[in-house]
Amino acid sequence: MHNIPNLLSIITFLPLVGAFVIATIRGDDLNVARNARWVALWTSSIVFLLSLLLWFGFDRANPGFQFEERAEWIPVLNIAYRMGVDGISMPFVILSTLLTPICILASWEAIEVRVKEYMIAFLALETLMVGTFCALDFVAFYVFFEGVLIPMFIIIGIWGGPRRVYSAFKFFLFTLAGSVLMLVAILTMYDIAGTTDIPTLMTQKFDPGLQIWLWLALFASFAVKVPMWPVHTWLPDAHVEAPTAGSVILAGVLLKMGGYGFLRFSIPMLPDASLTLAPLVFALSVVAVIYTSLVALAQSDMKKLIAYSSVAHMGFVTAGTFTFNRQGIEGAIFQMLSHGIVSAALFLCVGVVYDRLHSREIARYGGLVNNMPRYAFAFMIFTMASVGLPGTSGFIGEFLVMAGAFQASTWLALFITTGMILGAAYMLWLYRRVVFGKLEKDDVRAMLDLSPREIAIFAPLILIVLWMGIYPASFTSITGPAVDQLIANYQVATGTQPVPALIAPAAAAPATELPGTEAPATEQPAEAAEPAGEGQ
Repeated sequence: MHNIPNLLSIITFLPLVGAFVIATIRGDDLNVARNARWVALWTSSIVFLLSLLLWFGFDRANPGFQFEERAEWIPVLNIAYRMGVDGISMPFVILSTLLTPICILASWEAIEVRVKEYMIAFLALETLMVGTFCALDFVAFYVFFEGVLIPMFIIIGIWGGPRRVYSAFKFFLFTLAGSVLMLVAILTMYDIAGTTDIPTLMTQKFDPGLQIWLWLALFASFAVKVPMWPVHTWLPDAHVEAPTAGSVILAGVLLKMGGYGFLRFSIPMLPDASLTLAPLVFALSVVAVIYTSLVALAQSDMKKLIAYSSVAHMGFVTAGTFTFNRQGIEGAIFQMLSHGIVSAALFLCVGVVYDRLHSREIARYGGLVNNMPRYAFAFMIFTMASVGLPGTSGFIGEFLVMAGAFQASTWLALFITTGMILGAAYMLWLYRRVVFGKLEKDDVRAMLDLSPREIAIFAPLILIVLWMGIYPASFTSITGPAVDQLIANYQVATGTQPVPALIAPAAAAPATELPGTEAPATEQPAEAAEPAGEGQ
């Protein structure tokens, strides 16, 4: 499967082909809408099936980039079109291609106005999301990363709720402001290294003083995307006003781009600054976990409650990322993947009842288990996963982050645990108010249970949540080698610990730049593994 030519480019740009086909559809509004839906569904489904080739053809023992492609783009500036995935980025590509057809199915009946333009926007969004996780050139990454703003701005601004224009502009301005500073950081790195090639920049040793400024510039962009407290205020507004499918993609994929940015750029390219400023990230993460959990407890709108819970769960991600140990970083990646599925499913659960009653107020419902048992079961699975029940994906991510946080700081682990308790409180409170209780309202009693289309949406998400919770090794075996290499390179660059012998070859290039690292590798190659094991 490694020999399939240009597989990543096909997966990335095939949705644009589907968007072009939709743009050429003509006829009366009813036929145009029906054909646009089917073209979008078939295109996104084919893209998802092609992305599975990455999963089955991925070499789990290789920590480097795979399925690489390279072509000249701007040769006069030494900027190339380069694509590739490793164990960190590949799962997010599949997450993006999985959620897109689910979003199109979820919008099948909910979107009735400008259906053609809506489907074009979603397919364009899929191209930009996949390109963000595949790009191995900083300029290409920036183009994809920022390009996501345009279709999402259109989706919220046209098909959103009553305050959609305000929410769309707030989302756009918050994310754009941080990204301007990222562009400054890219230009600075290019001026020093003479290239925007991401693997090359990972081995570049930037001055420690300059690293602080570069790290803060990148942090301004990634923190808004995550989003971290206090730059999270755009998220609840965007979620509340966005259509259901827009909220699914926003929570499922777009928030992960910030966490991915920390893992791809901040830590490997700016390790000294990451070490110095890790306490800042811990402090902001703890505030996000506890504060937004308390705010979620006070919400009366289902979408706002889930939006604030997303900020809290992403606080686990940022805390785990900067523990600089395997449990913390693997837990952060696993938590992002789990949250991408669970939060998307929770917003779909809200969309189901909103399509029937056109209200997101928690007090408007109650007793749905009596007339919507299938819905109550699906909602229960995703609620338990959000709480972190053992056997679900949420437990694995939170457990690994907790283990990593405990190694970094017992106080950090203590505060993060508080957020877990609060998370259980607001999610169980939401479920009890909506699903249990007396079925007293006539319009709620008249609501129908899940349709076959809605069952087709929820069934794969339930299976994935249980699969990740019961057999997490199928995911950690992919992310593990890349995480080990990331930590090894970080340790060599910062001088925090000797490199484990099994990972030394992957970190050989940066290791040669540091004094004192050559002798153990050259004088005693056969016995290098034994002292490393004793040290652990």
